[in-house]
Parts: sequence; C-alpha cells; structure tokens
Amino acid sequence: MVTESIDIITENVVKYMIMSGHTVSTAESCTGGMIAETITGVSGASGCFPGGVCCYTEEMKMKILGVRRETLERYSVYSEETASEMSAGAMRLFGTDHAFGITGIAGPGGVSEEKPAGTVYVSVRSGDRELVRQLRLYEEYEDLTREKVRELSTLKAMQMMAELCGISES
Repeated sequence: MVTESIDIITENVVKYMIMSGHTVSTAESCTGGMIAETITGVSGASGCFPGGVCCYTEEMKMKILGVRRETLERYSVYSEETASEMSAGAMRLFGTDHAFGITGIAGPGGVSEEKPAGTVYVSVRSGDRELVRQLRLYEEYEDLTREKVRELSTLKAMQMMAELCGISES
C-alpha cells in the first residue's frame, strides 16, 4: 500500500514539474536514494530531474552539499537545520527550481531516547519557499523496520512537495 501511494504521488509531482517546466533535485541520507529512485521510476522524469545525491556521512554532507560544520555541531546531523541546508545544497548543486533534503534515523542502530528510529527531518524547497518538518514515524506506526522508515519517509517527503507546490494527490 505504501509503495502504491508513493508511486501515485510521485507521478503527480513529476507531471507537475514537467508541465510547469520546473526541475527538481534530491539530497538524501536515511532514504538512501529512494526519493530519486521513485522519481526516475516515472516515465519522462528526465524532463525534470537532473540528479540527486545520497550523502550518508557528515563529511559528504559538508563537502558535496555545503552543510556547515557549525550546523552539524550545534543541531546534529539529525535536525531540521541539517535537512534545510541539504535541500539548499541540492538546489545549488543541480541548479533546480525545487529540491528535497532528508536526514534521519532508520534504525535499528544510531538511536537514542531523544531520537528513536523513525525520527526523520524533511526539507522541501520551491524557489525561495521552504517547508521543513520533523517526522515522528514511531508515534504513527508500529513495528517499524528500516525499509518501512525509508518508504514512509519517501512518501511523506513527496506529500510535502505536493503540498508546497499545490499539487492535488488525486
């Protein structure tokens, strides 16, 4: 069900981008490229998607996306601030009109009491507008596996882009 929903919303987002002549890029960490994978799964996506990056380490987030060391030290890699700098970095890197930035804890490792598995931060950008959210998937879903966190995060990120751009989910 989750993958069907991802496919539907992604197709709507890609169609919107193509019809409006806009481009979109991705900067992913915990989803491991799943957002880019869903975008490229839509026929014609090359008309709006020049590329994305999977920056899994703090070093690569800084080196490739321009995430500031101060941001990582002050807020941590798992934060709205880091997700925001990731999406801004993707827009700069690829020269796109829209971008995704996503970081979080898929688990089971890397968890803490403050940030359990299913804690994800998403930033979506459209021009100078941005929508940033902390997802607490562990509060909404039971038996979260690593794959389920990745799928749900991808779905929620796509829904956020649709919301920011005023795209209907139907």
